[in-house]
Amino acid sequence: MELLVNLLEIIAKGGWLMVPIFLCSVVAAAIIIERWIVLSKSKTNTRHLMMKIKSLMIKGDRNEAITLCEKTPGPAAKVLKKGLLRAHREKDEIQGAIESAGKEEIFHLERHMGVLATIAGIAPLIGFLGTVTGMIAAFMEIQRLEGSVNAAVLAGGIWQALITTAAGLIVGITTFIFYNYLVTRVQRFVFEIESSSNDLMDLLIEEKLTENAYKREVL
Repeated sequence: MELLVNLLEIIAKGGWLMVPIFLCSVVAAAIIIERWIVLSKSKTNTRHLMMKIKSLMIKGDRNEAITLCEKTPGPAAKVLKKGLLRAHREKDEIQGAIESAGKEEIFHLERHMGVLATIAGIAPLIGFLGTVTGMIAAFMEIQRLEGSVNAAVLAGGIWQALITTAAGLIVGITTFIFYNYLVTRVQRFVFEIESSSNDLMDLLIEEKLTENAYKREVL
C-alpha cells in the first residue's frame, strides 16, 4: 500500500502532462485487450477447414460446405463462404467477391491498430515535452533566485522533470511491443485468408473444368 502511495505521489509530481500520458495508457490497454479478444475468437484451423470443404465439394454437396463456413469462426471462413455462394458464376466474378470479402475482413482485423501505433510513437514525445518544460521551469527558478540554490533543490527539480519522460517511455515501449505482437497475428490471418482463397479458386476452377468435360462427353 505504501509503495502504491509513493508511486502516486511521484506521478503527481510529474505535472499536468502526466494526464495525456495516463489517457494514452488507458486507450492503449483498452485496444490491446479488445484486439486480443477479437483475434482469439477468430482463430481457426484453416487447413482443416479447406480439407472438409474439398471433401464436400467432391461429393457435390456445395450447400453443406457453405453451412460449414457459416458455423466456423474466423475471417477465412467468411471469405470462403462468399466464394462458395458465387461458385456458379464466372471466374472473374468469383475472384472479385473473394477479394472484396478478404479486404473487408482484413479491415476488421486491423481496426484500431493505427491508434495503437500512434500512441506508441506519441507517448514518449509527450513525456519528453514534459521534461523540457520542467527543465525550463527549473532554470527559470534558478535565475529568479540569482543562482543561490543548493544542489539538493536543483536535483529535485530535475528528477521531477524527468518523471514524464520515464512515464512516456514506459507507455510507448509497452504499447509498441503489444502492437508488433498483434500485427504479427493479423499478418498470420491475412496469409490464411489469401492461401485458403487461392485453394478455393483452384478447387472451383477444377470443378468447372470437370463439369465442362462431362457436358462435352454427353453431347
